[in-house]
Amino acid sequence: MARRPDEEYDYLFKVVLIGDSGVGKSNLLSRFTRNEFCLESKSTIGVEFATRTLQVEGKIIKAQIWDTAGQERYRAITSAYYRGALGALLVYDVTKPTTFENISRWLKELRDHADSNIVIMLIGNKTDLKHLQAVASEDAQSFAEKEGLSFIETSALESTNVEKSFQMILAEIYRICSKKNIASEDTGSGATGGIKEGKSITVSGTEANNTRKPCCST
Repeated sequence: MARRPDEEYDYLFKVVLIGDSGVGKSNLLSRFTRNEFCLESKSTIGVEFATRTLQVEGKIIKAQIWDTAGQERYRAITSAYYRGALGALLVYDVTKPTTFENISRWLKELRDHADSNIVIMLIGNKTDLKHLQAVASEDAQSFAEKEGLSFIETSALESTNVEKSFQMILAEIYRICSKKNIASEDTGSGATGGIKEGKSITVSGTEANNTRKPCCST
């Protein structure tokens, strides 16, 4: 059956949010997909996801962003959660050193269960609480470089770098997919990337299909 025009897209990219409970994963999701922030956000139970459609290099990309509870009792869903994920946002709270210390454990879990070629970005969230920042940006940058991750600091509350972080990871996923496509079509001509460094990404409309009620609804 043909998809309706509003459902048409060239690529579907699954991206997962991981990290300790309370670091702001759900608000990063809602800020990016619905431009909403909820101060009274409750801990996620199980799994939820939302989607947003963007335009990258003339292609329509449907980003399916998955969010899960950070609590241990929900870890049984791990393998299904990571299945098919092309990107992962590894989130910690810049005001809570423990959430940064636990990043190594989350990264290990990710590498144990996800595809070996998954694109990973380290995110230090809640930069609006600058006066309470307890994890130095330099330490996080150093960790990211050592592990081969990209790194950015965000504030879901102030909408700082949220759009940029998702654009960056989706652009990198698309670049890798484009290389694979070119390589498979013409193995004799070396693959060149689909998104060139420094090229801007145009964001088109927003599509928000989510599995829970709108933020702060009763």
